[in-house]
Amino acid sequence: MKKSLLIALSFVFLTFCAYAQPKGPDADYIKANYTKYEYNVPMRDGKKLFTSVYVPKDQTKKYPIMMDRTPYSVAPYGVDAYRGSLGPSSLFVRDGYIFVYQDARGRWMSEGIFEEMTPEKEVHKTKNDVDEGTDTYDTIDWLLKNIKNNNGKVGVWGISYPGFYTTAALLSRHPALVAASPQAPMADLYRDDAFHNGAFMLTANFGFYPFFTNRQDDKPTQRRGTGFNAGTNDGYAFFMRMGSVKNSNTKYYKDTIRLWNEMLDHPNYDQHWKDRNVLYHLHDIKTAVLVTGGWYDAEDLYGAINTYKTLVKENPKTPVYFTMGPWVHGGWARGDGDHLGDIGFGGPTGPFYREKIEFAFFSHYLKGTELNLEPISTFETGVNQWKTYKTWPPKEAVDKSLYLLPGGKLSFDAPGAGDSFDEFVSDPNKPVPFISTIENDMKREYMTADQRFASQRPDVLTYETDVLDKDVTLAGNIWANLKVSTTGTDADWIVKVIDVYPDSTKNDKFTGKDVYLGGYQQMVRSEAMRGKFRNGFDKPEPFVPGKVTPVNFELQDVLHTFKKGHRLMVQVQSSWFPLIDRNTQQFQDIMKAKDTDFKKATHKVYTSKDEPSFLKVRVME
Repeated sequence: MKKSLLIALSFVFLTFCAYAQPKGPDADYIKANYTKYEYNVPMRDGKKLFTSVYVPKDQTKKYPIMMDRTPYSVAPYGVDAYRGSLGPSSLFVRDGYIFVYQDARGRWMSEGIFEEMTPEKEVHKTKNDVDEGTDTYDTIDWLLKNIKNNNGKVGVWGISYPGFYTTAALLSRHPALVAASPQAPMADLYRDDAFHNGAFMLTANFGFYPFFTNRQDDKPTQRRGTGFNAGTNDGYAFFMRMGSVKNSNTKYYKDTIRLWNEMLDHPNYDQHWKDRNVLYHLHDIKTAVLVTGGWYDAEDLYGAINTYKTLVKENPKTPVYFTMGPWVHGGWARGDGDHLGDIGFGGPTGPFYREKIEFAFFSHYLKGTELNLEPISTFETGVNQWKTYKTWPPKEAVDKSLYLLPGGKLSFDAPGAGDSFDEFVSDPNKPVPFISTIENDMKREYMTADQRFASQRPDVLTYETDVLDKDVTLAGNIWANLKVSTTGTDADWIVKVIDVYPDSTKNDKFTGKDVYLGGYQQMVRSEAMRGKFRNGFDKPEPFVPGKVTPVNFELQDVLHTFKKGHRLMVQVQSSWFPLIDRNTQQFQDIMKAKDTDFKKATHKVYTSKDEPSFLKVRVME
């Protein structure tokens, strides 16, 4: 059976649908021990939000409230229709909580008009000055007054979009909200899901919005979105046939999807996007917070890392915990978390997180149990070990520069005297694929996939260290500092950090068919940069053809050890299709480009003493 394009059946949606099914892992226990209620909870502006509440039948004691606010539906609807699971994990169901699920404003059975990542307001002067913070405040206030046997304490959690609603819940600053866990939260929509450094995340968004759009008015509904059927499993071929991004409307959507058009209408980081950056508002927070993310989250890696960093910086007296594991988007919520694609992690990681970190955190703040949890719990990939720290990045991490050198070399030693550069022809009509297999979506395994297919292409530059004579551990963010030139007036720059395995490495139980771990080039971190935004995402500037130009951008954080006997590799390329859209390599609004606007260009990456290209990394010593 053919799948819909990309996230039409996204991991997050499937996760919440799984919880909604009556045949979930705790279904019988929930029906026997909880009573379900449904309410239309009034907000200060008069709108009502549909809310499902599951209350323990044992009313001899008081319970804390655990709440999840979501745009993905609180289904199933009806007081006799129960979810198959409640809370972040089964541990909560058995321990006894009041569970609350709410359709966010403008979604499903709640009133109002939905806004993508509702802009938060710093000041609320009138009852009509509403946002997700005020909706959370009003909901908590109503619950405390109307749900019997609550203990006056509320916790909130959510993954991905619900992770954003969890972050926004902090802005309610309600005194009863004592614990919150934004997990893989969207933080800055421009940087999380829509664009990465100005490069449009094509395949991740194209299939999502038809599925997500079940209503565009203020009328509550249980109708689902229709999704999109590309008619092929080959996403690369499909998007090449589609052509320019603007053809998405002329050929398929016909300007019927408002949220899709909002992205196409705002390719620059303008006020539309700035209003949807919740990080600006994370001050004066008193609620204890557990931020959770995955090193291999293809969707909201930025959101998790930067939500944590902002909370710690702006709220130094507030308990803020941070966990990063070897997970894909939401991968900690269920399952073993013992591998991704061909790469194993030495054993299960999900159960440890769910019991020792997530459950322990909420139990402490909501029920007063003991908590023995360091501020930072991170999984070190490469050696597959949990590590704890007081701060992130660790204080032991030292800044170093990793230089791209002539002859495809990579070293912590700077280049010597003399002019040197590497060049390649970038043809947007023959873009570099982001993965070697035939896929019709953003296959999450690309985050650890073998990059040998890319290193064999003439339009991918490859730089590699000698065989390492000792372990090298990178901990913290990575910055690409490139010196480049192009014959065009715009260009994308993709940088990938890769762990190259020894040729003697043996396959294990997770190794795919016709895959060999000997010589495997495992991607550890990667990121794209649309070159015209090199001096600011709100002010695109053309390249001067032939002029050496700095292009600097962040690749996000890692905690990875390149083991002795391995090699460290960096690849540089200018297309990554259809993960990101194609650059015409001309200075223009690419969202409005014609199919004839895509032009070849010759790009140079400089590797000389006077014009060095390097990665700024943090190395544990």
